[in-house]
Amino acid sequence: MESWVDGQPADVLSLKDRGLAYGDGLFETIAVHGGTPVLLERHLQRLEAGCRRLAFNVDMRVLSAELIAYAQNLDNGVLKLIVTRGDSLRGYAADPSTPARRILQGSPPAAYPAIHAKQGVRLFPCTVRLSEQPLLAGLKHLNRLEQVLARAEWSGIEYAEGLMLDTSGRVIEGVFSNLFLVHDGVLLTADLSRCGVAGVMRAELLFQAKSQGIATQITDISLEQLHQADEVFVCNSVYGVWPVLGYGSARWSVGPLTRKLQTLARTLLDA
Repeated sequence: MESWVDGQPADVLSLKDRGLAYGDGLFETIAVHGGTPVLLERHLQRLEAGCRRLAFNVDMRVLSAELIAYAQNLDNGVLKLIVTRGDSLRGYAADPSTPARRILQGSPPAAYPAIHAKQGVRLFPCTVRLSEQPLLAGLKHLNRLEQVLARAEWSGIEYAEGLMLDTSGRVIEGVFSNLFLVHDGVLLTADLSRCGVAGVMRAELLFQAKSQGIATQITDISLEQLHQADEVFVCNSVYGVWPVLGYGSARWSVGPLTRKLQTLARTLLDA
């Protein structure tokens, strides 16, 4: 499917775009089912919060309408929305009156092996560490070089995802997913106030767990706590939930809470 730039079909982008020059932008990766963007409100809420933090000049009503129209044309697949600060001349300083640029791209449905969801995956121990920068923490910004370098650390089918720590050694997330632990019936996920991406599926699973009376905790997680977990899984808004079977010397079975939340995520993605 052809891409759109600022609401118009296009396959070119200005060389002055600050997203290209500085990674000055945000993005959302959205599953589309039957022309409907899945978890749309959560994606828009995260994007609007990110645009506010970065002081982007963007009309969210226009952006939302374009996104919905593009998804209807895509029908089934994966929609990528990129919002940049727009064009500027040389230098870091930006004109606050410049309108943000909106880029929409469509891809076929993601084709992950079914065995990842059914039987679980192993995590590669990435040596690349996430730098701690509270001003950017939680944002899904365009500066993904840490993830690019981390993903280059392994190849083949033994590992489906990698685990990333921060520079202080805390467990943060996967290369393209968020991580959850279950310990004594409590659902834990990492504090993302220093680094990491606050995933849409992560937010939805926390909400659903709380609504069903499951104890949740957002906290710092050490490698020792990870090894002591009863269950481990990763999630994102495209594939849902993958149970984690191993990391280094640690091994886990697919637990009941993982399966419960996996079923919930699948229901959301298939709705």
